[in-house]
Formats: sequence, structure tokens, C-alpha cells
Amino acid sequence: MAVNCLITIICVLVLFFVIVMIIDCNRFVKREYCCESGKLKREGTFVLLSDLHNKSFGKQNERLFRAIEQEKPDAILIAGDMYTSSAREDNQEIAAFVQRLAEQYPVYYGNGNHEQKTRLFPEIFGDRYAVFADRICQAGVRLLVNDKWYLPDYNMEIYGLEVGREYYHKPTKMLMSEAYMEEMLGKADENRYNLLIAHNPEYFDNYAAWGADLTVSGHIHGGLMRLPVLGGVISPRLCLFPHYDGGRFTKAGREMILSRGLGTHTLPIRIFNPGELVVIHLKPKNR
Repeated sequence: MAVNCLITIICVLVLFFVIVMIIDCNRFVKREYCCESGKLKREGTFVLLSDLHNKSFGKQNERLFRAIEQEKPDAILIAGDMYTSSAREDNQEIAAFVQRLAEQYPVYYGNGNHEQKTRLFPEIFGDRYAVFADRICQAGVRLLVNDKWYLPDYNMEIYGLEVGREYYHKPTKMLMSEAYMEEMLGKADENRYNLLIAHNPEYFDNYAAWGADLTVSGHIHGGLMRLPVLGGVISPRLCLFPHYDGGRFTKAGREMILSRGLGTHTLPIRIFNPGELVVIHLKPKNR
């Protein structure tokens, strides 16, 4: 009797988690943040997208596009992994979505490890990255691969950082030297508001020390499953209960907003962890 009862409870729990997973993998929520700085000259609303991984919310991502449209953003920030580095999956539907965004808004795109992988290994992925990059750049997207773009109206520099693949190795986190950020991006101008698009959030300390006033990141997918108090369960580096799992983090007056992403890959799991559309309101301080 007790065994049958236990089996029934286990089956009910498994069914419950499967239902939650299916629902959370096919929905997204909006989260808003406000960041203030005396360096900023004007207010602006920026939508942050990350880790879509070829996911489609409706035909041609119509649900996601309409949700972005409702926010009336001044620009779109993309923190990488919009598609998955699979030899079997095409990235042109995602290219079309990004192109559609660029027709309506300025778009600033920083690569994730999946874009980077397709760029570095054409012998495996062919011209997949080159075609994708050419298409979105032709549409007006600013693809920032260890590059920057200045917005004088805001007094804001937007940087896109692509770290080496060794910084994604698992399970051991590779240390980043103090000089690395400057080698990749040059010196940060402390008189400007420096917004850094950096896919991997684990090096937030380095980003802040370099001079990023605001870092926007992704990669962790919210920890796949979220638990009360404990937060995200596991990171892509197979670290249990990662410190950087999603939300806002601060260090010495610098901030990081970490998106929980929108899609999945390899393990199609999201439990109590729906996709996330992030809206960032930048405001001049004391105005």
C-alpha cells in the first residue's frame, strides 16, 4: 500500500514538473529595471534580448515582436546566442527577426558563444555566420565584436565584448587577467556612460573594474530551474546554484543586468523559469 502510494506521488510530481516545463518553455515574462547615472544626458528605454536559441514565439516570433513594440523602446540590445551553433539548424529565421527589429529600432548586437563558435569554425558550419552577420548588418544592425558605438545624445558608449572560448570552458572557471579587458576593448572613458554587452556574466568583477557602468549579459538561462531562496539550479558551466543566475547585480557603483534568456538548447528545460523580456530605463541622475 505504502509503495503504491509513493509511486502515485512520484508520478503526479513528474507530471506536474513536465507540465510546468512545457508551459515555461513556451512563454516569457517582462521584467523592468531603472538605472540612473550623472553621466547620462537623457532618458532612454532599451529592450534587452538574449539566448533566444532559434525559439519562435508564434509565427516569425510575432508574440515577441509585439511585446517589444508595446514598450516603444529607443533601441534594442542583444546579448548573444540568438541562434544555436548546430550544423542541423538554420539561423535565417532569426536573421529575419533581427532584420525586422532593425527596420524599426536601432539594434546593437553582441555575440554569444554560439555565434562565436559558428564564426570560428567555418569548416563545420560553413558560411552560416558570415551570411547571418552580412544580412543583419545590411539591415542596419551594429554588430559589435570587441568594438564600440558612441551615442552622443546620451553621452553613452556601447561596447560589445566577445571573450575567448577558453572563458566558456567547463567545469572550471578560467581566471581573467586585469589587462584582458583593455586588450580587447581599449580604455573605458570615465567621462562617458559605458554600457557593455558581454554574454558571459561570470566576469562581472572584471567588467566593473575595467569601467563598465552597466553590463548586460545572458548565457545562464536563469539556471534552468529556479527554487525559492536558492534561485537558479545549474549554470552552463555545470555549477550548482550559480551566484549570477538572473536579475540585477552591483559592485562598487557599477551594475549588471543579467537576462534569464528566452529559449533553450541541448537540455530543453525551464521550470519555474519562463523566458524573459528585459526592459531597461536609463535616466540621468538628479534630473
